[in-house]
Amino acid sequence: MPLSSTLLPALLGLGTGLSLIVAIGAQNAYLLKLGVVAARRIMLPIVLFCALSDAVLIAAGTAGVGAVVQRAPDVLVVVRIVGATFLIVYGLLAARRALKRSGEAMSETTDASAGGSGTGIRLGSAIATVAFFTWLNPHAYLDTIVFLGSLANQQAPAARWWWVGGAVAASFVWFFALGFGARLLRPLFSRPVAWRVLDGLIAVVMIALGLRLALAG
Repeated sequence: MPLSSTLLPALLGLGTGLSLIVAIGAQNAYLLKLGVVAARRIMLPIVLFCALSDAVLIAAGTAGVGAVVQRAPDVLVVVRIVGATFLIVYGLLAARRALKRSGEAMSETTDASAGGSGTGIRLGSAIATVAFFTWLNPHAYLDTIVFLGSLANQQAPAARWWWVGGAVAASFVWFFALGFGARLLRPLFSRPVAWRVLDGLIAVVMIALGLRLALAG
């Protein structure tokens, strides 16, 4: 098989995947904050979970599950309501933290830099939270299963799964870069005001996305 028949579709899939995933959203906002305070042993399974979730959704869409999703609007309505509630509650909690932040930020980053888990973060609860952001977001199904799946199926049969491979690679590249690159911001977050700003931004993003989901359709 010519290189252009494999490399070009893979690069197109990579570019398309990045164009969708590199956007400010609930999942990315949560990973950014987690990446600042969490140790590597906490972040590795979390970023793997996010990337593998995307891989499953994209592959499912390519295999034809997108048509099933489009024929099940009632399921998406339930997901939308539950997801909107979760986002709004999380956003309100972030707003509360932004208003109450004090000197705790210094201990958070110091603990994480020393190899601790940061803010008492537990892997199970972090995975559960990111699972909510991933699997209770109707837009994740529409973006990956429906949109990316349909684009993959527009490729020639021999190039289709190379395109999928590129899109999946985009998820791995982005989540690993975000999850592990966020630690470069630790000096900035040694100041409580930085945590106030971050939690404030997270509150705005989460509540706005939650309201958008609640009012959609």
